[in-house]
Amino acid sequence: MKTCSIIFLYLAILQYCFHFSVSSSPLLLPLSHSLSTSKHSSSPLHLLKSSSSRSSARFRRHHKRQKQLPLPLSSGSDYLLSLSVGSSASVSLYLDTGSDLVWFPCRPLTCILCESKPPPLLSTLSSSASTVPCSSPSCSAAHSSLPSSDLCAISNCPLDLIETGECNTSSYPCPPFYYAYGDGSLVARLFSDSLSLPPASVANFTFGCAHTTLAEPIGVAGFGRGRLSIPAQLAAYSPHLGNSFSYCLVSHSFKSDRVIRPSPLILGRFVDEKEKRIGDNDDEKIEFVYTELLENPKHPYFYSVSLQGISIGKRNIPAPTMLRRVDRNGGGGIVVDSGTTFTMLPAKFYNSVVEEFDSRVGRVHDRADRVESGTGMSPCYYFNQTVRVPALVLHFAGNGSSVALPRRNYFYEFTDGGDGKGEKRKVGCLMLMNGGDESELRGGTGAILGNYQQQGFEVVYDLLNRRVGFAKRKCASYWDTLNQG
Repeated sequence: MKTCSIIFLYLAILQYCFHFSVSSSPLLLPLSHSLSTSKHSSSPLHLLKSSSSRSSARFRRHHKRQKQLPLPLSSGSDYLLSLSVGSSASVSLYLDTGSDLVWFPCRPLTCILCESKPPPLLSTLSSSASTVPCSSPSCSAAHSSLPSSDLCAISNCPLDLIETGECNTSSYPCPPFYYAYGDGSLVARLFSDSLSLPPASVANFTFGCAHTTLAEPIGVAGFGRGRLSIPAQLAAYSPHLGNSFSYCLVSHSFKSDRVIRPSPLILGRFVDEKEKRIGDNDDEKIEFVYTELLENPKHPYFYSVSLQGISIGKRNIPAPTMLRRVDRNGGGGIVVDSGTTFTMLPAKFYNSVVEEFDSRVGRVHDRADRVESGTGMSPCYYFNQTVRVPALVLHFAGNGSSVALPRRNYFYEFTDGGDGKGEKRKVGCLMLMNGGDESELRGGTGAILGNYQQQGFEVVYDLLNRRVGFAKRKCASYWDTLNQG
């Protein structure tokens, strides 16, 4: 009896150690850029126009009904994560910190108005997949927190079982749900299966399977703060993996040859305030700038932070009150979003930033009006030599929480007429966008920090300490460094 107890204790210790070694190690995953996977070459004008249109549509959709989320759509501006569930083949999904649902395009798929879109990588439900019951909290989350009693009634569960809370079988599954976004939508059902994130495998992972979509053939990996997101579901498997993640987006300037290397996504990454800059000068230190997350009662899945102002050169332009806080109706703040390309600002604040920028650059260079009207970006300038542009710094709430953007993150230079349809001229554009009047933005996020402005930074989402951090990195070489380490 004593020997059996010792053996049992030994096995228990081994099991604990094995679990600890798996759950305490960060997971490193590659993000590919849609530029690297696109088979169609597009001019800078086309990419700027499509990306600015999608950014605007996504931002404006944030101010509609709570769960009708805008999702990332534009080829040339998005980052893709490969996942597989059950025994199905791996599919590439858009990485999106602005929503919480994970959904796949499933066989058979009917995609309306998808002729000009990239072909989907379809997923096939494996035999191990099971439907999510109508009484599940996950079902309520997918249906804008609709009560489970209503959802079970829709699923034809008998009243007596609804009253006793016994509609938890596959006979009464979660009914189909609808998601909408900038210029498309989908209808999907919830399923549960194992998620493969080598070397980890997460059991009972909940995801959406869409058989009908409008203008969107690519699925989404939601990394927002909601119940259905990948971090939230990973937390049930291992709190360490779900409590923090970061990514380092490789700078691209819309050139496919610059995104050959993957952008690292690190699940379970915790960083100190300072650490050595791996892969650079051994004596150089890297500093993470943190700012606290704001709670949003209407959009709890957002990573909202407080923006205090923007500096153009030495002039600090204070942000309006709506960007400094989130009100009780869920309005305000700036959302850190991997799924929107360009940073969107409320009109009055945006105009102040543009006016200051133009007062310095516009007095030397002519405005490229045709490019502005063709791309949706403004101001743009023609130039024959190197353009001197003022520094641009984002000031977040907190002591020392300012982030100086590299020039390439806010001023894009390209050749107009490079597609052979006009005279070739060098052009530079400010990569910020007008999000509309403050009155139009009430009840929704005040601004968005887009992925273009996040390039060349490791962005850390520290969910345990409820903060977001930024640190400059050479993201193109960071993947190799992490793999060596």
